[in-house]
Amino acid sequence: MSEYSKACCTLPPVYPVSQYTLKGRYIDIDDMKVYVTGNEESERAVIDVYDIFGLAPSTLQGADIIASLLNAVVFVPDFFKGEPMDSALFPPDTDEKKAKVQKFITEKARTPDLGTHLPKFAEMIKSKYKTVKSWGAVGLCWGGKVTALASYRSDLFAVTGQVHPGSLDASDAEKITIPHICLGSKDENAEVLAKYKEILASKGGVVDVYSNMHHGWMGARAKLDEPEFSKAYQQGYKQVCDFFDKHM
Repeated sequence: MSEYSKACCTLPPVYPVSQYTLKGRYIDIDDMKVYVTGNEESERAVIDVYDIFGLAPSTLQGADIIASLLNAVVFVPDFFKGEPMDSALFPPDTDEKKAKVQKFITEKARTPDLGTHLPKFAEMIKSKYKTVKSWGAVGLCWGGKVTALASYRSDLFAVTGQVHPGSLDASDAEKITIPHICLGSKDENAEVLAKYKEILASKGGVVDVYSNMHHGWMGARAKLDEPEFSKAYQQGYKQVCDFFDKHM
């Protein structure tokens, strides 16, 4: 474990989007926009893979929290390159909206190269931040699937996680080779979450369910202006960071 374990003792306050100023900055890496936050001299780094709504303010505030709790540098790559899912399409209550959502999922979210996004970015960013000794990755919804697929390998990350995971599949848990945490909501398939928990428990992993929370409570759909949801948002990020702290 790194010398930074005491950093998990203090949880930063969470603010409604309108009241929060991001702590990080945007950089361009190999023609990709990347939000970077935290201690860029740290020996710890986390890649945070967003949900289908892209670089949303509440997602980036979550990245700031991870950076603070782990005293790490955190990267949020813009895999959709400025063209995430349009939040105005939700709920998809017309045929036109449904068609646009399906088009995005088919052409951008569930592409055949889904499993290559994170490994490619990780290998590239590692070549630029050589002082980092321990790497982790966490994904939200769509990003959770991306992170799970990258967790088949044991050479990329020391620890990974996913929250309110998208496309949850117990067969992924079978193939995960490193410490992994999964936080589910009331909206994921309970049977699959239970199977995930059974499988990961034998590997030192953790699965927990926030049964009062909706899918997206830690990402773009976070309701940070409502105390109950803000508290769960904080709790979720702290739980992820506590787990990461044990393995980085």
